[in-house]
Amino acid sequence: MQVQTVLGPINPSQLGKTLTHEHLSLDFDFFYKEPPKQLNDLFTNEISLANLGAIRQYPYGSRYNINFGDADTHRNVIEDVLLYKKYGGGTIVENSSHGLKRNLRFLYDVSIGTGVHLIAGTGHYVYNLQSESHLAMSVENMVKLYIDEIKNGVDLNGDGKTFVKCGFIGEVGSVYPIHEFERRAIEATAIAQQELGCAVSFHPGRDSEAPFEIIRLYLEAGGKPEKCVMSHLDRTIFDFDKLLEFAAFGVYCQFDLFGTECSHYQLNPTSYMPSDYQRIENIIKLSKEGFTNRLLMSHDIHTKHRLVGFGGHGYAHIINNVLHRLITYGLNVEQVDQISVVNPADWLSFSLN
Repeated sequence: MQVQTVLGPINPSQLGKTLTHEHLSLDFDFFYKEPPKQLNDLFTNEISLANLGAIRQYPYGSRYNINFGDADTHRNVIEDVLLYKKYGGGTIVENSSHGLKRNLRFLYDVSIGTGVHLIAGTGHYVYNLQSESHLAMSVENMVKLYIDEIKNGVDLNGDGKTFVKCGFIGEVGSVYPIHEFERRAIEATAIAQQELGCAVSFHPGRDSEAPFEIIRLYLEAGGKPEKCVMSHLDRTIFDFDKLLEFAAFGVYCQFDLFGTECSHYQLNPTSYMPSDYQRIENIIKLSKEGFTNRLLMSHDIHTKHRLVGFGGHGYAHIINNVLHRLITYGLNVEQVDQISVVNPADWLSFSLN
């Protein structure tokens, strides 16, 4: 069993502390939301001390902030990944799939330049970010695409010399109710997963029923629960009894918005965004219920303001500010290592033969 990074296969024991849901480069412009009119003059093509507070409240109201693929972003991402390594980070799983304009060339270069293991994803994000050609894909063609990008890789330069192989399928995105294209993508993910034995990761719509519907479709199509991650549960299922019901499926329950401490959720204003304390509380409660080996944590960084260079918490936030709090509030060192090191390695490892 090995883990497939952008630089090639490694032993799972080499991963170290692992973030299982991050982005290093993507296009999030589709999710732009108008900020309050009285604050319009603060949303300029820069982030400064004068407007950082407003951007933290309304991060999707700044087109500059949600441009996560420009030179400013890339320069700061590299510095942030280096900080992550400095503080003990080993691996980052990059979840930009088809529809998010993933940048495999950048991932390859960052991994070489920083020494941090990076794992790239294949699969499809939500339907309304897809091109017409991808929207028309059959389940069979999706399966072929996913398997090809994992087994053979993507030609970075078009010259047949440098290939990056994806190491998992994700993030596979859907809205709610689930669009017909997304149903095909979920089915294709399950079929490819069953054939390869690889890891998969799902992005649910912003409704508490969405994770249940995704898992039902995935399991019916033959996907293995023990290789499946459900992302964003911290902003999706708020009732603990319902969270416990979902955990019983045996999939990985991922709390991946650590560092987001603004309760106003601009992408779903009728709901709210929990705090890090609430995330920690749910992780500890699930651990006490026997699900320690089915828990994962990350930040889902995809906007500039969450990078250290723009005044944010950065990729090292969980290492520096969360892991010790898990111990303070009731977990032991072995349980924290299980969540931050062992679980990611178990999830990501599969036979590459």
